[in-house]
Amino acid sequence: MSFSAYTSFERAEWARLRDTTPLTLSETDLEELQGLNEQLSLQEVVEVYLPLSRLLNLHVAATRELERVTDRFLGKTVARNPYILGVAGSVAVGKSTTARVLRALLARWPDHPRVDLVTTDGFLYPNKVLEERGLMTRKGFPESYDRRRLLRFLADLKAGAPEARAPVYSHLVYDILPGEEQVVRQPDLLILEGLTVLDKGDARPGDDALFVSDYFDFSIYVDAPEAHIKEWFLQRFRRLRETSFRDPKSYFGKYAHLSDEEAQAFAGKVWDQINGANLRENILPTRERAHLILEKGPGHEVERVKLRRL
Repeated sequence: MSFSAYTSFERAEWARLRDTTPLTLSETDLEELQGLNEQLSLQEVVEVYLPLSRLLNLHVAATRELERVTDRFLGKTVARNPYILGVAGSVAVGKSTTARVLRALLARWPDHPRVDLVTTDGFLYPNKVLEERGLMTRKGFPESYDRRRLLRFLADLKAGAPEARAPVYSHLVYDILPGEEQVVRQPDLLILEGLTVLDKGDARPGDDALFVSDYFDFSIYVDAPEAHIKEWFLQRFRRLRETSFRDPKSYFGKYAHLSDEEAQAFAGKVWDQINGANLRENILPTRERAHLILEKGPGHEVERVKLRRL
């Protein structure tokens, strides 16, 4: 008999776990939260994300109770650490929308009103460094991140530092913005969203190195078959050609005037050689490390939820 570390829920089963959790988002709120190529409905928020926000709220409460138990054991009060939620998944799968929706929902719970969202894009090495190291075509792969700086940021948060600072990345100019920082000041809950946040590289039993996921209290992987994700990536590329690529400051402005056939061929090559390769080599292998997996269908809708029971 086969054994799975996860309990699987069809969407209708999962939706019933919402219980009495109220809907606190409007259609207008949703329009501001969803991605360029997604049509997230309020129904999906109700059926998928409200039960998930309820689960996370219960997890936060249980974590706080464990902290109080530890305080009683130690005989002193330790500074309360932020609860850290990791969100992982491929380029174009919709993990950024998932992170934004969860931030909006979780911030409306009275127990943890201060919720910050940070993306690991800001911890990419600047283009100058990537070029020097021959990594421009490996952008988004694990070696393209300043892992030490990211770990220091998370360590500062967990240590209760008054503030922790993250670099800021611009998708328009495709680079880190010099001198700009996102300042995070002791949030109740932090959502860290990124491609490879669950990656542990070539770690072996007995290794004492710390990894990004070691700081997570809970983690989510947004999943879909690669064929669907590739199609969403191609659709998004076509939309970007019509919008931000036309901005004079855009790094990708040179692709705005390609013919449809040339643009399709270029985007397909980018997927096959970079984003798809990163998915297969580095992102997908981390899926089973997540506490929860959201499985999407061809229309970007979540069809199934898998919750780790071990």
